[in-house]
Amino acid sequence: MATTEVSPMDQNPTPPKQPSFQQHYPPDFPRKVFAETIATYLLVFVTCGSAAICSVDEHKISRLGASVAGGLIVTVMIYAVGHVSGAHMNPAVTLAFAAVRHFPWKQVPFYGAAQLTGAISASFTLRVLLHPIKHAGTTSPSGSDLQALIMEIVVTFSMMFITSAVATDTKAVSSNH
Repeated sequence: MATTEVSPMDQNPTPPKQPSFQQHYPPDFPRKVFAETIATYLLVFVTCGSAAICSVDEHKISRLGASVAGGLIVTVMIYAVGHVSGAHMNPAVTLAFAAVRHFPWKQVPFYGAAQLTGAISASFTLRVLLHPIKHAGTTSPSGSDLQALIMEIVVTFSMMFITSAVATDTKAVSSNH
């Protein structure tokens, strides 16, 4: 009769370790979520607020001024909170980073909630501050639904292409500089 020997590893197999709560949600995670809320709030407040004021009186802020304000607030928020939260400021950015594995999927719902909270809070603030203005920073359709869909696809693709290329290019960030 042949006997088979059982190795100690076969007797008590250890289950694979599950990632801990701290690995998915580090101690500074609430700070990241708060930074994302504030950045999104300021983005919506400045861009929609300047667009709303421009739509009523171009002497207070011109179309160029409203456009520049949007670009500047994005730049300022990247510098202010980029090192804290990544300064996504848009659920599409968060989803794209998660899709290309540059952001953990388990954190996506929290960032999305933070971005929605910031955007909605800014909208309510603008509604209170700019009360007689009914369409604070909204867009009005000027073409067909298909044209609007195509435009949204092109603009979103462009934003995501640039954001992904700039923020995730490991060759662009080097300690050799």
